[in-house]
Amino acid sequence: SQPVEATDDAFWDQFWADTATSVQDVFALVPAAEIRAVREESPSNLATLCYKAVEKLVQGAESGCHTEKERQIVLNCCRLLTRILPYIFEDPDWRGFFWSTVPGAGRGGGDEDDENARPLAESLLLAVTDLLFCPDFTVQSHRRSMVDTAEDIHSIDSCEYIWEAGVGFAHSPQPNYIHDLNRTELLKLLLTCFSEAMYLPPSSDSSNTNPWVQFFCSTENRHALPLFTSLLNVVCAYDPVGYGIPYNHLLFSDYREPLVEEAAQVLIVTLDYDSSTSSSPTVDGTTTGTAMDDVDPPGPDNLFVNYLSRIHREEDFQFILKGVARLLSNPLVQTYLPNSAKKIQFHQELLVLFWKLCDFNKKFLFFVLKSSDVLDILVPILYFLNDARADQSRVGLMHIGVFILLLLSGERNFGVRLNKPYSVRVPMDIPVFTGTHADLLIIVFHKIITSGHQRLQPLFDCLLTIVVNVSPYLKSLSMVAANKLLHLLEAFSTTWFLFSAVQNHHLVFFLLEVFNNIIQYQFDGNSNLVYAVIRKRNVFHQLANLPTDAQSIQKGLQRKKRSPEPISRTNSQDGLSMEGSRPAAPAEPGTLKASLVATPGIDKLTEKSQVSEDGTMRSLEPEASQLSPERNPPAALSDGEPWSGEASHSRRDRRRLSSASSSGQWTPSPDWVMSWKSKLPLQTIMRLLQVLVPQVEKICIDKGLTDESEILKFLQHGTLVGLLPVPHPILIRKYQANSGTAMWFRTYMWGVIYLRNVDPPIWYDTDVKLFEIQRV
Repeated sequence: SQPVEATDDAFWDQFWADTATSVQDVFALVPAAEIRAVREESPSNLATLCYKAVEKLVQGAESGCHTEKERQIVLNCCRLLTRILPYIFEDPDWRGFFWSTVPGAGRGGGDEDDENARPLAESLLLAVTDLLFCPDFTVQSHRRSMVDTAEDIHSIDSCEYIWEAGVGFAHSPQPNYIHDLNRTELLKLLLTCFSEAMYLPPSSDSSNTNPWVQFFCSTENRHALPLFTSLLNVVCAYDPVGYGIPYNHLLFSDYREPLVEEAAQVLIVTLDYDSSTSSSPTVDGTTTGTAMDDVDPPGPDNLFVNYLSRIHREEDFQFILKGVARLLSNPLVQTYLPNSAKKIQFHQELLVLFWKLCDFNKKFLFFVLKSSDVLDILVPILYFLNDARADQSRVGLMHIGVFILLLLSGERNFGVRLNKPYSVRVPMDIPVFTGTHADLLIIVFHKIITSGHQRLQPLFDCLLTIVVNVSPYLKSLSMVAANKLLHLLEAFSTTWFLFSAVQNHHLVFFLLEVFNNIIQYQFDGNSNLVYAVIRKRNVFHQLANLPTDAQSIQKGLQRKKRSPEPISRTNSQDGLSMEGSRPAAPAEPGTLKASLVATPGIDKLTEKSQVSEDGTMRSLEPEASQLSPERNPPAALSDGEPWSGEASHSRRDRRRLSSASSSGQWTPSPDWVMSWKSKLPLQTIMRLLQVLVPQVEKICIDKGLTDESEILKFLQHGTLVGLLPVPHPILIRKYQANSGTAMWFRTYMWGVIYLRNVDPPIWYDTDVKLFEIQRV
C-alpha cells in the first residue's frame, strides 16, 4: 500500500521471477479486489507494475529470450498483464494510461529524449509481435549449428517463420507444442489489449476505432503480414479429428486447439471494421489487378482488412473454404462411437470469420458460390439454426447464421446451387423428406418460425427474404416443403395476426412473392407446389376478401386474446423426425448470455436490385434518400422486445393512418388495412386457380379420383403458357453494409469472446459496458 520506487528491482522482480506458474495460478494469486484496491489507493504502484512488466517484455523481445529464465519472465509478465488490463479499462480515469509515455521512469535518470518515447501501449504491442516470431520460443529456429550466433531478432525476416502452410506459404513447420503454448499465452494478452472495446457503450458512431487494433494493424507493425497469414493458416489448416483414430483426443491433450481458438478470436477482432463507411475499391471487389501487388489502390488503413480483401489465388480460396467448412461440419460429424471424435466449440468465431471473408473479399464470395462447395457451409449453418432455435442464450448464433444466408442469397448462384439433391443425412430434428437443399432450407426455416422462441420474431423478415431471393431459381420443391410454405401463409394471414402489429402483413407479401416467382419462372418442375396451392386455395380467397371495416378488425383482434400461441402447429403434419436427432432444447436455467443491440430492419439491411433478362442486376433504390433521417440509435434488446427496427415507411404509415387509441398505442384502422390490402400481389395465383381448379375438379369427377398421384401427373404435364399475366421482373433484396450491422457484429463478437474465455476468466465480473451479461 506504500508507494514503491521504480528502481527497487528486488521488489518488482518477485512478480515475474517465480518459475512454475501458469496463467491460472496468476489469476488465483492476484484477486480482483486487490487489483482494484491498488488502483484506488496506491495508483503509482499499479502504474509502475504495468510499466515494469512491459519493460520486461520489451527486453525479452530485444534479447530474443535465449535462456529458460528469460522465457519464464516473459510468460509471467504476459500473464500478469492479461490479469490486470481489464481493471485498467473498466476505470475511465485509467483508460488513457497505456497511451501516455512514462517519462524517465526506470531509464537511469531520464538521459533519453522523452520526446521520442513511445506510448506504453505501442511498446507493449510491438514487443508482443516480436515475441510471436522469436526463434526457439514461438517459432522453430532456422539455425542448425549451435556455434552460430543466436539469430538477431531484428534481422529476422518473419515471413520465413509463418506458423503454418496455407495462404502465401507452402512450408508446414514441425509441430512443437511448447511453441504453441507460448503463442497461445501471447495471443491471449493481445486479445486482452484489444478488449478495451468491451468497456465502451455501444454507439452507432463507426468512427469509434479501437486504438489498440488500429496501431496493431498499421504499418508500424513490421510483422503484420506474416502474423495475419499465420493466424489465418493456423485456423484453416486445423483438423480436430486428427488422423482418423477414434478417441485420439482423449489420449493426449490437444495443445493445438487452444491456439486455434485464440487465433480465430484475435483474427475476428482485428477485422472489426465498418465497411459501410469506406468507399475503398478493394473492399467491394471491383479492382481487377492481381491481388497482394502494388497496382491496387490503397485499401483500408487496417492492414489485416487490406490483406484479407486482396487474397485472390484459387488455391488460397480453396484452402480457406475447405478449412472453414471442415471445422463448421465438425459438430455434425456423427460416428458410431459416441465421443470418439473431438468436438470443437468455436463455431461462432468461425461464422464471424466467414462473414468477414465474404463481406470484405467479393472474389472469395463468388468463389464460394461457383461450385456446390457452398452447400458445405449451408448445411452446418442450417444445423446450428435448427439446433439453437429454442435456446435463448444462442440468439446471437441464430442471427449470424441468418445474416450469412441473407448475404449469400443476394447472388443468383446460391439459388441455383440449392437445387442439388440433399443426400447427407445429418441427424436433425426435422421431418424426414426426400428432396434438395432448397427443401432442407425451407423446412428448417419453417421449424424456426413455428417452434423457435419469441426472441426470434425479428428474424422472420430476414428468413422470408432469403426464401424470396432464391425462389425464382428453385426447380422442384418437395411436397413436404411446399406444404410448409402454405402452412406459413395460413398462419400469417389469419386476421388477428395481420391486425395485431403494424408490420405483420409484410410477411404475407414475402410469401406471395415466393409463390409468384415459382409459378412465373419455375412452373414446369413445381407440380407439388401448384397442387398445394390448389388444395389451400381458400387461404388466397380469404386474403382477397379480407374485411376492412372497423367492426371486423375488432373481431379479428378478439380472436387473438383467445389464442395467444403466435403460430399454431395444427395442420402442419410433421410426421417423424430424422433418426438419431435430438429435439432442440432450451437453455439450462442460469446459463450466461450477453445482450445484443437491435438489428436494423430489413429495409436497412438490404437494397432492392432488379434482375434483367441477361441475368445482370441493377439497383433500385429511389426511396432510400427519404428513409435515411429515420435512423434509430441501436438500443439493447430486452427480453420482451417484440420486433427489431421496424421498417421506417411503416412508421410513417402508422402516423398517417392509424387512429391513436387512448393509451397512445398503435391500433389498426380501416384506412391502414386498405392501404396495403390493395397492393397484395394475388393476380398470378388467382389466374392459376381460375384455369386449373375447374380442370382438376373435372378429372376428379370423371375418374372418381381421390388419388393425388393422378392429379400430380396431370399438373406435371399441364402448362399455363399465355394464360398467366406477363411475368414481373425478379426482385432481389441484397444485403448492404451499414453501421447498424457493424455495431451488431461488434457486440456479438465481444459477447462470444467474453463468454468463451472462462479458463482463466479474463473479463468475468469486470464492469463491461458494450453488452450486459444476463442469466437465462
